Amino acid sequence: MRAAARWTQAHLRAHRPAAVLIVLATAGITISLLLATALFAYATDPWQRVFTQSSGAHVWIHTRAGAPAGSLAGLDEVRATSGPFRTVRSTASLQPGGARATLELRGTDRKPATAAPRIVAGRWLDPAADAGTAKGVVLDSSVARAMWAKPGDSLVLSGFPAQLRVVGVADTAEVGFQAGESPGVAWVLPGTLAASTAGQDQRGRTIGLRLADPADTDYVVQRAVTRLGAEQITDVSTWRQARAEAEGDNQLLGRLLGGFGLGALLAAALAVGGAISTRIRGHLRDISILKAIGFTPGQVVRMFLALHLLFALLGVALGALVTQLLGGLAPGRIGEAMAVWRQLPGHAWLTLVISGGVVVFIGSATCLAAWRAGRVPPVPVARAAAATGARGPGLTRRALGLRVPPALVLGWRGAFHHPLRSSAAVARLAVPLLLITVALGAWTTLDRFSAHPENVGLPAALTARTDALGDRELRQLLHNQRDVTAYPGSEVQALVPGQTGTITLRGVGTDARPYPFAVVEGRAARGPDEAVAGQGLLDLLDARVGDWVRMTVAGRPYVLHIVGRTIETADGGRVVSTSLDTLRDGASGAGTPGALPSRPDFYHLVLHHGADPATVRNALTKASAGRLEVRQTPNPADQLSVVRAVAVGLIAVLILIGLAELATTVGAGVRDRSRDLLALRAVGLTPRQITAVIVSATAFVTLAAALAGTGLGVLVSQWLINLQGSASGWGAGIAQRPAVPVLLLVVAVAVLIAAMASALPAARAARRRLADSATDLL
Repeated sequence: MRAAARWTQAHLRAHRPAAVLIVLATAGITISLLLATALFAYATDPWQRVFTQSSGAHVWIHTRAGAPAGSLAGLDEVRATSGPFRTVRSTASLQPGGARATLELRGTDRKPATAAPRIVAGRWLDPAADAGTAKGVVLDSSVARAMWAKPGDSLVLSGFPAQLRVVGVADTAEVGFQAGESPGVAWVLPGTLAASTAGQDQRGRTIGLRLADPADTDYVVQRAVTRLGAEQITDVSTWRQARAEAEGDNQLLGRLLGGFGLGALLAAALAVGGAISTRIRGHLRDISILKAIGFTPGQVVRMFLALHLLFALLGVALGALVTQLLGGLAPGRIGEAMAVWRQLPGHAWLTLVISGGVVVFIGSATCLAAWRAGRVPPVPVARAAAATGARGPGLTRRALGLRVPPALVLGWRGAFHHPLRSSAAVARLAVPLLLITVALGAWTTLDRFSAHPENVGLPAALTARTDALGDRELRQLLHNQRDVTAYPGSEVQALVPGQTGTITLRGVGTDARPYPFAVVEGRAARGPDEAVAGQGLLDLLDARVGDWVRMTVAGRPYVLHIVGRTIETADGGRVVSTSLDTLRDGASGAGTPGALPSRPDFYHLVLHHGADPATVRNALTKASAGRLEVRQTPNPADQLSVVRAVAVGLIAVLILIGLAELATTVGAGVRDRSRDLLALRAVGLTPRQITAVIVSATAFVTLAAALAGTGLGVLVSQWLINLQGSASGWGAGIAQRPAVPVLLLVVAVAVLIAAMASALPAARAARRRLADSATDLL
């Protein structure tokens, strides 16, 4: 034990920088994996907790006012129902003229037992206090946040003669409010709802169905549509949609952190294994002496294993400590995720499992490399001269004949003199560089969303809506804005074939002035009955570009020819888009009155180059005297801005791993060239030239690794980003590769760091006085 301890101390003194880098890299990997777990828990647990505690409904069916929605309670698969509620659609705004939102007001005289709203601020409706002059309303928390509303505020609602006072804010497990896509939920007393002057097209019924088996969701939706009739259904939402929306971008952040954490863990394991293998080759004589004085092969293996497990334990402990102490202080959703994760019952054991997994993985890589140390014979054997390839000396002579500097020629030969060993070093260095390139690809893709949103399905920077202006007056108002091109549009919810869910059918632009969709496959819709669709819709219908698809809107069939695929970031890509003329022609051709409103629901505003969205929005609001609601189109890049900070942290961890591997490469190069010092001096090389030979050998290995890592990284980043785009329903085609100058800068920096890191050890080795003995060949 004493000999093992002394050997360990000597080893640490000799390789102190590499040990520090491995510990720091392991700490970074642990932090990344713990934060990824926290984000996954943060994404799913709050919604799951609300759903469980409120006995949430698995299916919400929205119907016309005269539909017998209550009959759905008799379906065999339904365990309990919430409602049916009479509903009214209304546009609400705060009394001071704040943000506006579309609400679905539900009339109820008592708090539902199924899908019960969980009050987080204020109180529930009280028939004694909220039925008088000051009528009360309870808002869903998602719409309350969007409107900046809190208990005590007053709301002005279209179709209501008096203001409503917010008495409470509640959490629900339903699909949350999204401006222009899904209305926010609010609850009022039946008497309050009866005071509305809204038209029949704004009235309806809503019922929530809690199922005995959530797997029956699609089947129950189909049965509900069959029982009520497709013409009576206006919208359907399920627990899967609500959960996916609640998870949102947190799942993407979790995947990013988790994927890079696992990749970095693999790179660290390769670095540790390579370091051990290299040190074994450099300490064969020391290992032989240990065996000669009585060490067994198992003891030698355990020494190497214990040393590197100690590094892993220190790194994991440091990473877990930093995450626990400072994770909650991180800005944005990462800090919020850590605060929520600490309150979950599985927090402690998950931390232990992840930390233990990192140690076990690194320990496994250590075992494979340390096993070689146990096989070293106790009597050192002189190494045979390495056989050189037939082309090596000839190429070297020709290069020297072309007056290439001898340091570069000998450095190139030294870098790749042992093909297998050199290939392993290149592969180990290429892994962190590959992951760095992937991180840069994610960063560049976000920049594309921010700088060129028109290329990723977001040509319109603003959307305008109003209930207070006539369509002609609104069109004139928009026409007067010089920096704006306005495209009218309407949206309806359509039942998919099989009647198991709803999608968004959108009509934007006209045949004379089509909307500039971002088509990435096929072509734009130009003729009658032509449409473009998002990847989510194509996956849902198992369709491809060129197919005809059928859908039903309030009992009216639409048959459209999908001629192109667009990038759709809304509704999980479950959107089919055509011109407003085609949408209206299909409605009028069905022969059903009131198919679509006579005026567009909204106007998408495409800004001219150089126009500022905030300036245009303020100008329109001022010109309309506040009667026009202008919202900025949601951009995923705004929600994923934290990815840039995450990418910086991940790149820092990967740099540490790369430096640790570089230290191994430099050490191996210096050791190999040390045996050739006498020969190099004998042919006339000066110490400075010998230093250049060692430095250039390290630089050539790093250059090969950088070229391979960045080249493969570009391909992998595009594949991963497009894969994530397809999985989210946006579709492939969103990936943006890093710019060539950025990639060249990565290669240049890697080679420069390698050269600088090897310069000092090479200079020391070149000035050593070595004895030409057999011991230098062992």
